[in-house]
Amino acid sequence: MTEVSNTVAALKGIPTKADLKTQLEQNVLVVDFTKLNGDKRVMTCTLREDIKPAATKADPISQKKVREVSDAVVSVWDVNAKGWRSFRYDRVNKVDIVDEYLQEWYNKPVDNI
Repeated sequence: MTEVSNTVAALKGIPTKADLKTQLEQNVLVVDFTKLNGDKRVMTCTLREDIKPAATKADPISQKKVREVSDAVVSVWDVNAKGWRSFRYDRVNKVDIVDEYLQEWYNKPVDNI
């Protein structure tokens, strides 16, 4: 199955799912995908620790084990909407790495009072 996945990724010109997750952990990406209803969506997203919020019990999607429930879905932090979003890997059309980051994307340090 891995060989088929690699071939499909190569034909579409996108990273494999494993490579996409690695890129999300190291970068902010612009992901172009088609929603299930057929609408095209472009999302700027990441899984970088210094940008996504810390996991909390109050927000289950912030917990890695909850985000990885479905193998078909990639859950990410949308830096513009400032919220957790997801997309189906098989619906990805294009992936680009963002060259310049906005300061507002980074986690704010917590004041120790």
